[in-house]
Amino acid sequence: MSLKSKYNPTETELEILQFLWEHGPSTVKFINEKQNEEKEVGYTTSLKIMQIMAEKGMLEVNKENRQHIYTPTIDENETKSRLLDGFLKKTFSGSASKLVMQTLGNHKPSKKELNEIKDLINKIENQQDKAN
Repeated sequence: MSLKSKYNPTETELEILQFLWEHGPSTVKFINEKQNEEKEVGYTTSLKIMQIMAEKGMLEVNKENRQHIYTPTIDENETKSRLLDGFLKKTFSGSASKLVMQTLGNHKPSKKELNEIKDLINKIENQQDKAN
């Protein structure tokens, strides 16, 4: 298994990781129920994907109890950062401003979100001022 495959989950694998990152170690049954809140997914499909993810090293399986508990072995922030970096390079030629402009153009941010964005920009500007 390469590090590259470990950090490049498929769309379905990323969906499962999201549930595990949000809810913590879980059974296939729990993950399948979460998946079915959005679209119909068979239990055996969820099981097979999670078994493959365990083989790839993305998940660890605790088989001590009757119900197997799956835990992600990859860090949420690191994984999201790698995926975003790849997306930014492939889709926006590495331009963060193009990504932000496109996102803000497609998604109408709330007043709260705009304030959070402004605060982040101010924080980054202050760090740059201190570095210079």
